Amino acid sequence: MNGDEAPEPRWLIAANVVRWRRYGEGGQELRPGTKSCRGGSKVYVIGHRPGGADVLTAIGRGRRTGTYITLDLATRHLHTFRAELVRSPAILRRDAESDAGRGWDGREHTAERAARFERQAAGERLARWEGLPHPTPCRCHECLTLSSG
Repeated sequence: MNGDEAPEPRWLIAANVVRWRRYGEGGQELRPGTKSCRGGSKVYVIGHRPGGADVLTAIGRGRRTGTYITLDLATRHLHTFRAELVRSPAILRRDAESDAGRGWDGREHTAERAARFERQAAGERLARWEGLPHPTPCRCHECLTLSSG
């Protein structure tokens, strides 16, 4: 592909960074988003580490720079996974340059994998702090989801 050609659109998994995440001893602290991304930011999952999917490789806008970066994120820090046809040349170029281990292609397979990641992320968030009380007041992803529903 030369510099003038637009890359072909590709199905990727889009997700959002949790607005608040529990942190610290017993999960009693809350932190907004992650170190690299603001809470609510949209990212595109382009792969996962071999041997598991608890860490995903994604492309998103950096917290401080606002430019696209490629980063590894814990699955539990993402939510609302969905299949999306991406046409952005910047994202597609970063995806092509990455050596992330993608295990999906096409709309149906991408949607199936997105649903699997959604279930996994919810399970990981629950298991991480199982049996420990939430801080008061709590704005973690689960509490915000319950209060808005």
